Amino acid sequence: MDRDVLSTPGHLISLAARGFARLSEQRLKPLGFGVGHLPVLVALQNGDASTQRDLARFARIEQPPMAQMLARMERDGLIERTPDPDDGRSSRIVLSETARQRMPAAITTLFDGNRQALAGFSDAEAVLLVDLLKRLIGNLDKISHQEP
Repeated sequence: MDRDVLSTPGHLISLAARGFARLSEQRLKPLGFGVGHLPVLVALQNGDASTQRDLARFARIEQPPMAQMLARMERDGLIERTPDPDDGRSSRIVLSETARQRMPAAITTLFDGNRQALAGFSDAEAVLLVDLLKRLIGNLDKISHQEP
């Protein structure tokens, strides 16, 4: 049986991810945010991370790209750094007042985009899709930790 590689979950998820990224980037740009900023912004807003190391772990990216992103975000006035009282070699990172004020609009924008992208899906289908994607990501994480 011929197998259509362009109909595999990996390829289709990649297409969907790029579509979501384009949509989000277009809608977040007027707020001064980029789609890559989202994990950092959410982690800082929710108190899930406050150091570069923790943010890199939370966002699942390596330290050098995180350092570059944080430098750009600081330059753009989205974050502020303060000395870490427990470790003089590192700093604590917090959202700037500007970012805090823009976050509600960004979150609304993202939820609107997701709602539009899921037009025609029932609530149960949307919940199932999220569950399936979380399981898929978990499997991919397990595989990547097994690879040499």
